[in-house]
Amino acid sequence: MYAWSPPETVHALPPERLREDDVTFYSAWDEGKLAAVGALKVLGDGRGELKSMRAAPEFRGKGAGKAMLVHLMDEAERRGYCWLGLETGRPAPFQPAVKLYESFGFGECEPFAEYASNDFSMCMSKTL
Repeated sequence: MYAWSPPETVHALPPERLREDDVTFYSAWDEGKLAAVGALKVLGDGRGELKSMRAAPEFRGKGAGKAMLVHLMDEAERRGYCWLGLETGRPAPFQPAVKLYESFGFGECEPFAEYASNDFSMCMSKTL
């Protein structure tokens, strides 16, 4: 993402942040190989945020990202969340992710939490 977006528009969590109490980090494996990762961050008031969603290069286009998204949405519902948000990029390399999120009912929304509107990133959300 740093290759496609100005540094000030990148909101990836640093590894140490993934260990804090308000973030739960998940990984998906296929025959001993890391296929995808994703995290669920507590925002409060029945809201959560999807963070750090990635599919390993060799698993892109093979359903690993979709499986991780389904897992994170199921976990959000299990926790009783009524709303999920995420931030992603606008440039072409991010469009497969945007299309995946749209296929699961996410739509562009106003910036939330610490995000600001800009030409390189967008916020999306879904009511659960």
